[in-house]
Amino acid sequence: MRVFVTGHLGYIGVHLVELLLAAGHEVTGCDLALFEGCEWSPFPRPGRELIKDIRSVTERDLEGHDCVMHLAAISNDPMGELNPGLTEAVNLDGSVLLAKRAKAAGVGRFLFSGSCSVYGKGEKLDLEEGDPLNPLTAYAKSKIETERLVSEMADEGFTPAYLRNATAFGHSPMLRIDLVVNNLLGSALAYNQIRIMSDGTPWRPLVHCRDIARAFVAFMNAPREVVHNRAINVGDNAQNYRVKDVADQVGRLIPSAEIVFTGEVGNDPRNYRVKFDMLNRLIPGFRPEFTLETGMEELHRQMVDHGFGPADFEGKRYVRLRTLRDRLGKLDAAA
Repeated sequence: MRVFVTGHLGYIGVHLVELLLAAGHEVTGCDLALFEGCEWSPFPRPGRELIKDIRSVTERDLEGHDCVMHLAAISNDPMGELNPGLTEAVNLDGSVLLAKRAKAAGVGRFLFSGSCSVYGKGEKLDLEEGDPLNPLTAYAKSKIETERLVSEMADEGFTPAYLRNATAFGHSPMLRIDLVVNNLLGSALAYNQIRIMSDGTPWRPLVHCRDIARAFVAFMNAPREVVHNRAINVGDNAQNYRVKDVADQVGRLIPSAEIVFTGEVGNDPRNYRVKFDMLNRLIPGFRPEFTLETGMEELHRQMVDHGFGPADFEGKRYVRLRTLRDRLGKLDAAA
């Protein structure tokens, strides 16, 4: 198949390109290269690359492709709050425009990288796809509204599907440490302290970044009627954790590290434990390969081998928000 991947140079995108190429698919990558120079290790590149903003993608760019996998975004809650207007312009307006152009170009399947953050401050635990959404951030709101507007385009020739991914973690050649699991492990290696910015009680569903990439491939290969115009949580029922439980797992890997509650964000209102029964029912051949334990063990080995230390934790290279602050003008100019 011919697959068009946006955000192919990102934390999840590099895994996705590798999986697609290994399966024999022809891949076009599209990325603004906003985080150029933030690489952790080498990774394979697609046969064709477009270094451009998704808002500049044309029907001609998309012609001949069977599937669009749309990952590109201002990619989490803190970054979205840095400039909410730009978040809406890229994540919402850009995504809807891309879907319109994909449909006009004859692309049959459009897979959107959503987020379980749409549940925000959950009204209950064990949230399912049909439960009320309670977004707390510009990022989460952009994801919900994109689902709504793209769903209006669905028809017999155009199948969108929305992967509501759990919170990503784990090793990637485009490493990020601004994600809760990676951040706690990074702080332990850098300072021998597991620094928790909240009170540690909020729930988070977790999924390895490579398993998210695997889910995209599974959604592409699934029968049309299985995923057509559906929002589906992506993760595993057994991988819901409180932040303090993640800290305990870091402590098992680095027993000398002390847990420290910094109080930077106080009582974090984002609290959601999520169910993944629909995914298990509709795509029974897919199961995450990593657990929190195995994913953290792999990342720990990689970070130790790289000599991860305070300069890495405090620098811009692996913290997207710090890099984005310096490069926001590149996004504005690309519009």
